[in-house]
Amino acid sequence: MDWYLPLKLVHVLSAIVAVGTNVTYFVWLAAMKGRAPTQQSFALDTIKKLDARLANPAYGVLPLTGVIMVLISDGLGFTTFWIAVAIGLYVMVGVIAGVFFAPSLRRQTELADEAASPAYEAAARRTRTTGLLTMLPVAGILYLMVMKPTP
Repeated sequence: MDWYLPLKLVHVLSAIVAVGTNVTYFVWLAAMKGRAPTQQSFALDTIKKLDARLANPAYGVLPLTGVIMVLISDGLGFTTFWIAVAIGLYVMVGVIAGVFFAPSLRRQTELADEAASPAYEAAARRTRTTGLLTMLPVAGILYLMVMKPTP
């Protein structure tokens, strides 16, 4: 049996779950602006749960299926331009998310009881900004995976 297409299906579904879940964070963050602290805490807790239960596991499946597909395919390699650049961007996403987004979200969650404070607003602004910065290389990866450009 040729495993490439089933792996590709799992890879694409994982990308949909990971990126789709991440995109909902912007909706959650926008919807909670001006809400009561308990509602903001609920929204932030929901984002953390979505991240832990959906997005992060799906992001974990992506490199596994991607590496296996490269290894079993004819004509693809880790030095293929769009694959090599996508791997670099994937590492960048992990660094940005781990070093900037996660701590920003954690800090905003800690301050949720003080939703009207300048410290909370600064944390919320950092979360939105770092979330956007995390999604930019993700958009680049999506472009590379769909368009498969060659230099």
